[in-house]
Amino acid sequence: MELRQLIYFIEVAKREHVTRAAEDLHVAQSAISRQISLLEAELGVTLFLREGRNVKLTPIGKVFLEHAEKVVNEINKAKQRMNEFLDPDTGHVRLGFSTGLSVQPFSALLAQFRKMHPNLQYQFVQGTPNYLTRLIENGELDLAISSPVPDNHPAVAGEILYMEKLMLLFRRDHWLSGQELIRLSQLKSEHFITFRSGFLIREMLVSACQQAGFEPAIAFEGEDMETIKGLVASGTGVAILPEPALLFNLSKEIVTAEISDTQFMRPVGVMVPKKREIAPSEKKLYEFLKSFYDRLNRFQR
Repeated sequence: MELRQLIYFIEVAKREHVTRAAEDLHVAQSAISRQISLLEAELGVTLFLREGRNVKLTPIGKVFLEHAEKVVNEINKAKQRMNEFLDPDTGHVRLGFSTGLSVQPFSALLAQFRKMHPNLQYQFVQGTPNYLTRLIENGELDLAISSPVPDNHPAVAGEILYMEKLMLLFRRDHWLSGQELIRLSQLKSEHFITFRSGFLIREMLVSACQQAGFEPAIAFEGEDMETIKGLVASGTGVAILPEPALLFNLSKEIVTAEISDTQFMRPVGVMVPKKREIAPSEKKLYEFLKSFYDRLNRFQR
């Protein structure tokens, strides 16, 4: 079985027409027909049904297509990695951001990195930390910014970049307005706007409220910080969000305060695979992020 046979097979399957596939591949139609015949003979199955000038995949052909595409994709990835090792500045960065993370602080950093490496290509993925972890584990992603980061995963390593303070948000005309420090017990009768179950901020909120002697009343649960801020501005309830998220798109109707009797801090870090080396282009971004936050943390100390 040869790579060109798989490529010819995939192109014919997509177009359902040998002549069109030959034109797109810039090869003779007879060459494609011969290679597919050789492939069918080697496999011992019929991959296509001929319908005049058109062709249709057989049921077993559809199964083979799924695997053939994976093989060709993996080979293309391998070629891309080889090219990146030869020239890391022309590689491809696949970067994940966990849902519930304030992306704005990273946008300025990413803009700076892109100026330093203008020829890199980027693919961005957003999802829950668990989803991003699975992508890294399966080889579909190599680098992700997340909160929290795994500390005991067999295939994914996590490194904390910095600790992020969480702040209390409420509407300007709220009865607590004007207080810069608020005890958690003062929020016993409040309705909370927060993330859905499984998000670290939600877990931290529920745990802290339980330690203060009450179960928080959840008025809304979701995944989007802008929605949470909008509902707080409408007076639907109060919320706890990371401090960097308050620097952007914050309504004038919202005021903030700190919780005085508990420390709301969450770790934000980077996830990478344990069992394989990340691509040189992604390693450059990884080292750039680590270097920036190392300097920032030393300055703050």
